[in-house]
Amino acid sequence: MAHEIDLASLDLAAIIRPGEHIVWGQGAGEPTPLIEKLLEQRHAIGHASVFLGGVRSKRTIRPEHADVLAFTSIGAMGNLQGLARAGMLRVVPVHLSQLSGYFERGIIPADVVFVHLSAPDERGEYSFSLANDFQQSALSRARVVIAEVNDQAPWTYCEGSIDPGRIDYIVRTSRPLAEVRAQPISAVEETIARHVAAYIEDGTTIQIGVGAIPDAVLAIVGDRRDLGIHSGLISDRVADLMQADVMTNARKPIDTGIAVAASLLGTRKLYDFARRNPAVRLFPYSHTHSAGILSQLGKIVAINSAIEVDLTGQINAEIAAGVYIGGLGGQGDFVRGVQMASEGRSIIALPSTARDGAISRIVARLEAGVVTTARCDADLIVTEFGAAELRGQPFGERVKRMAAISHPKFRDALEHDAHAIARRGG
Repeated sequence: MAHEIDLASLDLAAIIRPGEHIVWGQGAGEPTPLIEKLLEQRHAIGHASVFLGGVRSKRTIRPEHADVLAFTSIGAMGNLQGLARAGMLRVVPVHLSQLSGYFERGIIPADVVFVHLSAPDERGEYSFSLANDFQQSALSRARVVIAEVNDQAPWTYCEGSIDPGRIDYIVRTSRPLAEVRAQPISAVEETIARHVAAYIEDGTTIQIGVGAIPDAVLAIVGDRRDLGIHSGLISDRVADLMQADVMTNARKPIDTGIAVAASLLGTRKLYDFARRNPAVRLFPYSHTHSAGILSQLGKIVAINSAIEVDLTGQINAEIAAGVYIGGLGGQGDFVRGVQMASEGRSIIALPSTARDGAISRIVARLEAGVVTTARCDADLIVTEFGAAELRGQPFGERVKRMAAISHPKFRDALEHDAHAIARRGG
């Protein structure tokens, strides 16, 4: 039977042992009050390790908290870049599809797990609400489970559930959920979106993230029919398309009629739409990012981004200007997994330049030699200047096509490099 504790009187130093490994979910599913309490009480607890995903709360993790806490993540997503710049973030290069197995086998330890749950339904079942991700696997190894039960968190349909008997401590809260609002869409992003949308036909299942380019893509496919969604996360734009009967998920060969994601990340509009909605279901990464599942989805287009792409198709989504700002995330899983489907395509979409046009994001060589996705997995690279189809192409053709979608002011230099690369075979 779980012990119910008031947040104000929660003494984590009496629960967490020095040297233990603490894990919690990510995005809007973060149990923020428990995290803040951990940071406040960290000196009383002593040295401990924390594994976390992309952080959305701006009030939580800062470099000064690394005085006794060691932070490890799958990348510097969300608001973890401050830790990364300070050299206080340890990054594990891992595909999201691998995380469940890593936790279940103890490769990534999980002694204490914080979870953010909805209030239970009429059957007494809790929901993971906004993020299913890797938490269930972490729970399988945990010594202690501490749950924030937030009565403002929507009860959503999730694959798998948490046994109430597995919860050791419950802290009840009533707090607003973290929200991410749509970003303004520039002319460049709108042009990129038009190139991407050319590959989205009626009946296509989409994998897509959040941000200006994903928002721009979803904003212009409203004239399609029976689109589907199978993604790591879904946003307000997905809810809009579902409500407009554009994204029906009706033609998906598996999970038919269901919007599939690991987490929700948007505004109250999305969270209210997903509340007790059987057409939206949250799965762990072991399902959303599984190559075996993706290969069964037939006509699927995966849309991801990058920091830079070289002329042969190698993709860097991790480091910029010597700072770790990204991560492997689900890119590798989706890039390769969707191409195993009968009509699958993988798109990497990015503006051709960065820093107000000062540098090219199509490059002859990747910075620091970091390759997030190998060139053998590259399919379509899209900028505002068009789409470079790389699948099945030799080096000479690849470098020519990549140079053609670079910004004109960098194109001559890239074409010069392209000739040299083509001559030596890559």
